[in-house]
Amino acid sequence: MQHELKARMTNPAYILPEAGPATQNLVKATRQGGVPESTLELVHLRASQINSCGFCVDYGVKSARKAGVSDEKLFAVSAWREAPYFSAEERAALALAEHATRLADTSDAVPDEVWDAAADHYDEKQLAAIVLMVGLTNLFNRLNVTVRQPAGVGL
Repeated sequence: MQHELKARMTNPAYILPEAGPATQNLVKATRQGGVPESTLELVHLRASQINSCGFCVDYGVKSARKAGVSDEKLFAVSAWREAPYFSAEERAALALAEHATRLADTSDAVPDEVWDAAADHYDEKQLAAIVLMVGLTNLFNRLNVTVRQPAGVGL
């Protein structure tokens, strides 16, 4: 069943006036953790793909390009395990993002080996930035999917 490419409503973060600036401040906070912006953008893109948020995937690709992510990585991020383009650090962040996004898929949503692999590459402040980015992405995905915000259309 197809639906019209029109949002059901204005994004809730714009209807509730304090929500927009609050979420934007949280996004800014993720940039203070010492993780390369390109890695945070890959994390955002992968979580958005998992959640089938067309708006966030479209936005994420554009943001990732601005952050210097190569087209090779953008085209392969959904298959990062099989693609040679990602560093060990990016792989650890992507694995953490996938597990933290798919919480209901298993009783041990983020197994120790996934966490430990990320902790081998990132310090606590950096892990905080990645975890916060994953949480925010999941929030944005849920808002945009629920209101059916179309990809490529401004809010």
